[in-house]
Amino acid sequence: MSVSIDQVFVKQFEADVHLAYQQMGTKLRATVRSKSGVVGASTTFQKVGRGTASTKSRHGIVPVMNLNHEPVECLLQDYYAGDWVDALDELKTNVDERRVVASAGAYALGRKTDELIIDAMRKATTIVGDYTSGLSKDLILAAVEKLNANDVPDDGRRFAVVGVHQWNELLSMDEFVSQDYVGNANPLVAGFESRKWLGITWVLHNGLPVDGTGRDCFIYHASSIGHASGQDVKSDITWHGERAAHFISNSMSQGAVLIDNDGIVCVQCKDVK
Repeated sequence: MSVSIDQVFVKQFEADVHLAYQQMGTKLRATVRSKSGVVGASTTFQKVGRGTASTKSRHGIVPVMNLNHEPVECLLQDYYAGDWVDALDELKTNVDERRVVASAGAYALGRKTDELIIDAMRKATTIVGDYTSGLSKDLILAAVEKLNANDVPDDGRRFAVVGVHQWNELLSMDEFVSQDYVGNANPLVAGFESRKWLGITWVLHNGLPVDGTGRDCFIYHASSIGHASGQDVKSDITWHGERAAHFISNSMSQGAVLIDNDGIVCVQCKDVK
């Protein structure tokens, strides 16, 4: 056996983890403003204010907009997900144990990524609904009205993330399911099926905040939430002879922050189990 076989194993495992993380681990990273390769314990997202256009006299000085820059700091935190793979156990099973552990680690880190993004969303102060009714067309239009009133761009980068019960409520609306309204296009967000309606890409997510019978859903512009990564998912595999097993460790360093409160609306819905 080649002495470098372990390196092949490690590289294959890392490829499996990365693929699983991108395809099935995180749903929300692709829906927000994301920055990779951050060096240090934090990074800064710039929030730029509105500019005003003015006239000038012939040969006069072009007026300066004096844009207001508000730096928003995003702190990064380190997260780990690991497990043991016994050497002899691999001989007694007909499943690819390496792929199983790779997927489990990627899912765990993907859920943490989405948890960070959702925690940032929960800081939004613009709210419609009061947990007394389910997700309705009137509630959705009220949220969209808030975004329009704040001049949030309708540029194809508006997203909505809803829970399982809310998704079923959407499926009961003709406007959401009928091709006469939404056409045939069902865009993929990070490998997940979604729907486009009202200029918004709708995504189903199981990890939204729930309190009793109430659930928070969110409609937002991608630029309103920032996600930063100092290290994407990375794997380390070490053989421990005293345990006759490999320890497989997955890690990442990431963070998320609310950048622009005007670009996100929390929709408070009644959630029926």
